[in-house]
Amino acid sequence: MNTLETALNGLTSLSDAAAESFGKHNGKLYLNGLTSLSDAATESLGKHNDWLYLNGLTSLSDAAAESLGKHNDWLQLNGLTSLSDAAAESLGKHNGRLELNGLTSFSDAAAESLGKHNNWLELKGLTSLSDAAAESLGKHNGKLYLNGLTSLSDAAAESLGKHNGSLSLNGLTSLSDAAAESLGKHDGVLYLNGLTSLSDAAAESLGKHNGSLYLNGLTSLSDTAAESLGKHNDWLYLNGLTSLSDAAAESLGKHNDWLELNGLTSLSDAAAESLGKHNDWLELNGLTSLSDAAAESLGKHNDWLELNGLTSLSDAAAESLGKH
Repeated sequence: MNTLETALNGLTSLSDAAAESFGKHNGKLYLNGLTSLSDAATESLGKHNDWLYLNGLTSLSDAAAESLGKHNDWLQLNGLTSLSDAAAESLGKHNGRLELNGLTSFSDAAAESLGKHNNWLELKGLTSLSDAAAESLGKHNGKLYLNGLTSLSDAAAESLGKHNGSLSLNGLTSLSDAAAESLGKHDGVLYLNGLTSLSDAAAESLGKHNGSLYLNGLTSLSDTAAESLGKHNDWLYLNGLTSLSDAAAESLGKHNDWLELNGLTSLSDAAAESLGKHNDWLELNGLTSLSDAAAESLGKHNDWLELNGLTSLSDAAAESLGKH
């Protein structure tokens, strides 16, 4: 079945009558050029039953927020730079994906309301989060994106570690051992792609995490940290690593799920032997060459193997990989 889309992003105003018509529209509706809407127009658009993009709006009355809170699909309001507590209460009742990426801050009361939202919630513009606000958002059920945060208190991390669903914290550039311990208790996909380094204690905690773990910002990994992450029991992304010690490779070769190491530009024969024993999806797309011994080891790998960066292959290496 075709998905209908109507894009009218050039419109800068919309009459109440036109909004009433669009409220009955069947399909995705893009109205990103609108900078303001009457309460009556918003009431009509709140009845729309598909994606609704209103990213040009920079403010929203409480009445308008109440109407949009009744909308039942993906709602984008990324132009909003502030949100009243009453408006947040209404939007917290919204039943669909909600994007409010223009907000740089909000009150603890607003956070409490949004924490009751039961679907995908994006708040990528927030640059800070009080401990009380983190406690409220930790009760949110669904995907939660907080990529604007560059730091997180230990108390906030403890609250967010209780969140149920995907949690994206890609703006964090550092993580205390206590915060890592809390986030290691999180159940769901966890994005920490902003971290460039990880202490051994933090790696031990995150290795216990239940869900896919994204650590694509890491540029190095100690052998001890690799041993901990090798015990992780879900998808593991380490695409920022450009090199891997033989000991680290041995640990990661024992990892029991999807493993991506696409940043590696070289691989020793010993490391290849260890990774060849890995028992799930393995991506090594950064490698441009492979020794015959490494190819022989990887040819024994027992699941999906990606080596899309290779530009040449010896006959012996081809024979080994042909047995994969």
